[in-house]
Amino acid sequence: MKILSLLCFVVGVSFLSGCIEEYEADIPSEDSDLLVVEGSICSSQLNKFILSRTQPVNTSYNPQMVTGAKVAVRGSDGSEYIAQATDDYYACWIDALAPDVEYYLHIETDGEVYESEPQKPLPTEKIADVDVVQSTPESDIDVFVTPDAPLNPDKANYYSWTYVETWEVHPDYTTVIYFDTKTSSPVFDPHQFPTRGWKNATSSEILVGSSLNYEGQHIRNLKLYDISRIDERMYYNYSGLIQQRAISKAEYEYELARHQASSEMGGLFTPLPSALPTNIHCLTSHKRVIGFVGCSLNTSEHRFFLRAVDFSIYHPVKKDARIWLKDCSELDCYRMAVDQGMYLCEWVDERDRPGGKLRTAWAYDFQLDVRLWGAKAEKPDFWIIEY
Repeated sequence: MKILSLLCFVVGVSFLSGCIEEYEADIPSEDSDLLVVEGSICSSQLNKFILSRTQPVNTSYNPQMVTGAKVAVRGSDGSEYIAQATDDYYACWIDALAPDVEYYLHIETDGEVYESEPQKPLPTEKIADVDVVQSTPESDIDVFVTPDAPLNPDKANYYSWTYVETWEVHPDYTTVIYFDTKTSSPVFDPHQFPTRGWKNATSSEILVGSSLNYEGQHIRNLKLYDISRIDERMYYNYSGLIQQRAISKAEYEYELARHQASSEMGGLFTPLPSALPTNIHCLTSHKRVIGFVGCSLNTSEHRFFLRAVDFSIYHPVKKDARIWLKDCSELDCYRMAVDQGMYLCEWVDERDRPGGKLRTAWAYDFQLDVRLWGAKAEKPDFWIIEY
């Protein structure tokens, strides 16, 4: 019976595999090579706009920036801020936006002219509080945000958030000595490698929220993101900078649709990118555009700090990966330093005792220098966590 069951299983799998055919999406030609615009008009900061083109579904996603375009932020009062091209985006600095002026993005590329819908900049409330919670010792660390009381409590309020992370990293090993090949002896040098460093990362997605389900249209304790308790970011000390911006209902709906489209890409009921809502239009033809350009009078920021000792963090202890020479000569040390390119970590010299020997430990630079991990050795100006 076991053999018969196995044969039936094999035949069934073969039959099913023979029924599978490659599916090729029928994407209209007019939905390819569409202009994609990313960015928002914001007061008192560097405004960045990314221009790219849609690609066929069956090609690998490798967006290329649209080059040679003319990009500018314009106002109904005749003001204009011309964006300069970099390798990855177009950028212009805007000192301050006037609350009663309507602003829009103007783009000229490939013989076409595109503009976003003029809109007055929306004011943004401050961030009242950021709360961090670890529900159980095995849980992730959740980050919650509470905006200040809404400027207009009689209508729904919409926000977008991004965040920048900075966390402390330590090398696998530290050393305060090095091997002097001229004297064949250790020399004290506590500044050979930094004892710690800092890494940075910017959130890859825009998070949005609505006040519709909150009392008094006041969002409270909205979860933004979480950090795994086993993540490197929580091994020592961590800081997050949350950036909050008030947005329109239309921009909120665009971000929701964009997130759904990106998370469900490839599904049978996933909308085509060109079906996403947009406030950018081509003035010289009927070409469609993907993107939404918001306009904000200000951006609110809130920085918070976390210490690993205040949470239940799993930081596995690594096995000693240094190379130990338990009975080495000074010639062996010379070879480790010169031929192997390793660095001296330990020098235990017991040769002055009967039967005593010289023991040394060695490590490579990537085990000692956090700068080789992409970290910066200079402490950030805002860093207030000390031991």
